[in-house]
Amino acid sequence: MPDQTTTRPGDAALGSGAGRVLLLVYGVFALSASARALVQISTHFAEAPLAYLLSALAGLVYIAATIGLARGGPRGRMIALVSCTVELVGVLLIGTLSVIDAGDFPDATVWSNFGSGYGYVPLVLPFIGLWWIHRHQPTAS
Repeated sequence: MPDQTTTRPGDAALGSGAGRVLLLVYGVFALSASARALVQISTHFAEAPLAYLLSALAGLVYIAATIGLARGGPRGRMIALVSCTVELVGVLLIGTLSVIDAGDFPDATVWSNFGSGYGYVPLVLPFIGLWWIHRHQPTAS
């Protein structure tokens, strides 16, 4: 007799189904933030070193989140969870600081002004990522 159990959301891999869209968005941000930071650091680092290093950090966080979501399993889930949490704290902290004292950020980072240069996607993305990870927790058998 075939197994008639139903698949619950937590049983699916993080990067499957609609998670592929989330994985794609994280991949695009990993590429764009990293490329932006690489160009900024290699061409005019002295103009705004803090902003450019923060863009590099954002790129690394997006790379880690992408890897975690793609990998899945307990280790991938932990990588994605930590990455999305760091991303959320980063965008809220850098977003707030860049609004309060714009002089510290003579050039924008991915997370400046809560990601306004990227259509506020950096502000919304960690909330969606954390929700997705929570929704797809493994279920006890």
